[in-house]
Amino acid sequence: MSERDGGGGRAVVRRARAEDLGRVVELVAEHAEYEKSAPPAPGLATRLAGLLFGGEGPGGEPQGPPGSTEALPRLRCLVAELPDGSLAGYATCAPELSTWDGVAYLHMDCLYLTSTARGHGLGPLLMDAVRAEARALGLTEIQWQTPAWNEGAIRFYDRLGATSKEKRRYTLPVDPAAPAPASDSASGDGE
Repeated sequence: MSERDGGGGRAVVRRARAEDLGRVVELVAEHAEYEKSAPPAPGLATRLAGLLFGGEGPGGEPQGPPGSTEALPRLRCLVAELPDGSLAGYATCAPELSTWDGVAYLHMDCLYLTSTARGHGLGPLLMDAVRAEARALGLTEIQWQTPAWNEGAIRFYDRLGATSKEKRRYTLPVDPAAPAPASDSASGDGE
């Protein structure tokens, strides 16, 4: 996908392969620690394998172009591979929808490089690969978030020409065993 000469050879950004999954999970754990978050829950490799290589959506439905039998992954993962073959970072992204704009966009969920890999041009390579992914999907915009305290990432994104909006990110657990609330349409009375 993308290359950068690192003095002792070329670093490349490419799509993650199944054999990369163990290292990607390690990088995800490093990323969570860097962002002062809880570590990933056990079984992450299995969950990611389904999203990255299983060709199914979050509810198990096939993902692919309308009318096509071709399955596309729900989540895309791009990895930064150093000349020695080791992985020094990753970016993950997935198509999402904007109700306000009435269009699809590419949501970049994560971009992470190990501390020793930062400042060597791999970040722009990962972003170029994410842009290429958006173009390949016919999407015209990429959106993402970064913690307000992550000044290095903010400077990096500003240098790329990205713009930011102030928002807070919320999460709300869903109890899968809880019954759905009754509503008029669900009760069958039609009102």
